[in-house]
Amino acid sequence: MSAAGGVLDGRGPAEVGRVRAFLRLVMIEHSVFALPFAYMAALTAMYQQGEGVQWLTLLLITLAMVGLRTFAMAANRIIDREVDARNPRTAGRELVTGAVSVRSAWTGAAVALVVFLGAAALLNPLCLALAPVAVVPMVVYPYGKRFTHFPHAILGLAQAMGPIGAWLAVTGAWSWDAVVLGLAVGIWIGGFDLIYACQDVESDREQGVLSFPARFGVPAALWGARVCHAVTTALFAWYAVLVDGGPFLWLGLLLVVVAFGYEHQVVRPHDLSRLNRAFFTVNGIIGIALFGFALLDLVVRGLTP
Repeated sequence: MSAAGGVLDGRGPAEVGRVRAFLRLVMIEHSVFALPFAYMAALTAMYQQGEGVQWLTLLLITLAMVGLRTFAMAANRIIDREVDARNPRTAGRELVTGAVSVRSAWTGAAVALVVFLGAAALLNPLCLALAPVAVVPMVVYPYGKRFTHFPHAILGLAQAMGPIGAWLAVTGAWSWDAVVLGLAVGIWIGGFDLIYACQDVESDREQGVLSFPARFGVPAALWGARVCHAVTTALFAWYAVLVDGGPFLWLGLLLVVVAFGYEHQVVRPHDLSRLNRAFFTVNGIIGIALFGFALLDLVVRGLTP
């Protein structure tokens, strides 16, 4: 066998395996939760400017969003690896089992951060100047469970920056329309993080990990999530009014309301067996469906490729 063949058959597959393990570590597929709303904000800003779709800008927004989210997830897993090791639900995560080393995770996080900062720099000076502001809550969030029962609010704040940053990327200027959309997204994600945290109540209490469900109980957390999603619905409606949304955008909002209703129907205080369906499937559908209808609405109103 040639030396080249040895590389392909040896180190090559090993490198691929490490990359795949890192992508599992950061759950790269969950970018679907945040990306649709960044696209929604960016395309609305492009439409309001009277221009067609700026494909390069969308590509850079994608790189920025995925880069920042990957950095945030890697940092989260690194910071929480000892907590994860003591929780039966998370004991199989890659940093706990050794499938990914701490060094590799930090390397991946650093690369992702460089991608984010590079994309921000290529977008416009304001995006680069504000980039550190977006990074801070991503790092603070995993520490949040050590000093507050409301780390879900920190996560919501971090996620709210996506649509705001995407709008800034297109216009280079502040927009309260984007702030309303960002708040809707942040409160939505904070609400379903309340639901997600319910499955770790016993472990969190044993370890002294702080969360709303651990402090106030699962029923209170589920009611808190309902309130969050009611507020989210109101903010989405406000955003639709602010941007003069057409019937397709409003139809998308109606589907969001139905999805929220289903989500809160299948998750009950004494039955969390369908929690993953509510957390992953329903919330993924919400993001994709609302973006799809928002895009259709913009195209019908005159957004050109």
